[in-house]
Amino acid sequence: MAANAARIGVGALAARLGTAAVTAVLLVGCGTTDTPAPSTPTGGQQPGRAAQNASPLAGPPAPGNPLVGRPFFVDGTGPAATQAAQWEADRAADAAELRKIADRPAAQWIGGEGDVTSKVDAVVGRAAAKGQLPLLVAYNIPHRDCGNFSAGGAGSSDEYRAWIHAFAAGVKGRPVIVVLEPDAVAHAVEGCNQEPDRLALLAEAVSVLKSTGKATVYIDAGNPRWITDVKRLATALQQAGVATADGFALNVANFITTTDNVTYGNAVSDALGGKTHFVVDTSRNGAGPVPGNGDINGGPRWCNPPDRLLGQAPTIETGQPRLDALLWVKRPGESDGACRPGEPEAGEWWPDYALSLAKRS
Repeated sequence: MAANAARIGVGALAARLGTAAVTAVLLVGCGTTDTPAPSTPTGGQQPGRAAQNASPLAGPPAPGNPLVGRPFFVDGTGPAATQAAQWEADRAADAAELRKIADRPAAQWIGGEGDVTSKVDAVVGRAAAKGQLPLLVAYNIPHRDCGNFSAGGAGSSDEYRAWIHAFAAGVKGRPVIVVLEPDAVAHAVEGCNQEPDRLALLAEAVSVLKSTGKATVYIDAGNPRWITDVKRLATALQQAGVATADGFALNVANFITTTDNVTYGNAVSDALGGKTHFVVDTSRNGAGPVPGNGDINGGPRWCNPPDRLLGQAPTIETGQPRLDALLWVKRPGESDGACRPGEPEAGEWWPDYALSLAKRS
């Protein structure tokens, strides 16, 4: 894929799935997972407006929003909640800061390791018991992340088909949001994989997930600085089954401002005919991306950048006609990768980084 410096890493495959960040493309706000988040190309980090100076989105939900009716699921068993509980006795102030993360709904990532049906069933079941809506990330496409920081995935198309059916079996007709395969479409557009095969496989996955009856599915579509030709991206999304899905997802594990994502999302939607909805990952975009270019302290500027902020809390009250929700798809506090000495592997919990995000927010 493109040079690592131009990517936004989320976590190594095993680490990502093992901790959380979506026990299955999908799980905004639940326990741990075992799949790393993707390394996402940014097209270069250009100076941008600081999101903390922008007004948060507010207003009625988008017309026809399929997410209306249930609050998002807060699992309470994730690494932030566990860390906060451990700090209560002798680091009460820091524990209170971490609650800014622990008490918010965030995704759980599901990869190829272990019994995927049981994993999905467990998360969706806990959410259903509370009358809440879980967010999962399905992350197991063959040749995932084009062999980069979150490399891995199913060994073949047939293996992936079996996996996505097992994933769907865990839903058992209960409500769930699924963010489908971060980076997969954008990588196909880039030419990392043979485009027709991957996109057709994604279209099959969409149909399988939608056949569960109550799954709301958003196909990942990268971020505003990755695929700038929105018509080309729209064509790929069509081939990936966006007409059957509920829309597309932007900014997963990235730092780009909500304003820029909404502008880009509307442009992609326009290229799809103007009716397609989308969601945006705001988990760590409160300050936007780090301005400038080049490495930071010897590591890529997309990887665990300093002085970032938590973004706007998950909500469906966006006041935008095609923006269904702001979600926390990336779990704040999970490393983007061991990009500098002492930094954890991708997807591993990093309490110091989590605390820095929380304290500045």
